[in-house]
Amino acid sequence: MKALALFATVATLALAGAAHAAPDATAGAASPAIADTVRLASDLPPPITRRAPATVKVDLVTQEVVGKLADGASFKFWTFNGKVPGPMVRVRVGDTVEVRLTNAPDSEHMHNVDFHAVTGPGGGAVATMAAPGETQTFTFKAMAPGLYVYHCATPMVAEHIANGMYGAILVEPEEGLAKVDREFYVMQGEVYTDEAMGSKGLLNESVEKLLNEQPEYYVFNGGFKALTGDRALQAKVGETVRIFFGVGGPNKTSSFHVIGEIFDHVYPYGSLTSGTIKDVQTVTVAPGGATVVDFKLDVPGNYIMVDHALSRLERGGAGILHVEGADAPSVFTAPPNPHKGSGH
Repeated sequence: MKALALFATVATLALAGAAHAAPDATAGAASPAIADTVRLASDLPPPITRRAPATVKVDLVTQEVVGKLADGASFKFWTFNGKVPGPMVRVRVGDTVEVRLTNAPDSEHMHNVDFHAVTGPGGGAVATMAAPGETQTFTFKAMAPGLYVYHCATPMVAEHIANGMYGAILVEPEEGLAKVDREFYVMQGEVYTDEAMGSKGLLNESVEKLLNEQPEYYVFNGGFKALTGDRALQAKVGETVRIFFGVGGPNKTSSFHVIGEIFDHVYPYGSLTSGTIKDVQTVTVAPGGATVVDFKLDVPGNYIMVDHALSRLERGGAGILHVEGADAPSVFTAPPNPHKGSGH
């Protein structure tokens, strides 16, 4: 019975995106304005249809913004373009990419950007080091197809990443990718706060916990169970789905898994030229690494996306893929059960 109760609690939290109650970290203090810093998983560019190289301009603005971390709790995120993760950049192999990075005038710190897709010193980090109010630029050639992470590389690099400064760049092969019905963009990160998970108010970053690799929160797209409720991923039975999944980190490896689904195709390590691995349950993704997974949806319901180091689910590392459509009794059928569990 205890196991059933635990499963019921896990499922409820994953669906509702609730946080545990705890003391208010800023009791009696004025509340700062709280921005929406969560990036929707559906917020990504469409596939590239052209078959010739082009010049692509990428504009990034580094902004330090107080955003919602969990119910009743906020955090000062350091961001690219006001969201966590930063915007997904989509180019084609052979493209010339012109990067323009502007550090917002009200920033309190230096910022820059390092693209793992770049062949050149620092991935562009040295060229784009910018003080508040400055704009810096560099140009690179997209030479190798793949899904790559980018991040701020200003010392202390781990601090900038932990506070939200990471994103992904997709370099499509010349022939493009196999067509799917829906694409999603999901990145996992860690948040290190002085206050215990579940505390309320404006939480403060903890450099000590960061250096000891002891995060209070694991987040998908910048918040505690942020991709649940009205921010859940939406799809239909019969559709094929592709998830571009990356790990900003800065420290923890993810074991990406969708409960109740099997990945039909996995592009290991984010490589788009090495061939896919078929019929995979869980994918290991290193910090600063990425993968691409494709699968077809056969049965309606809610599918929980997790890091299969499952203690992290309780700290926020979960999302929901909501699938609508007709039942498929030849694939899956079950009688009503009053003990609603996690499905795992």
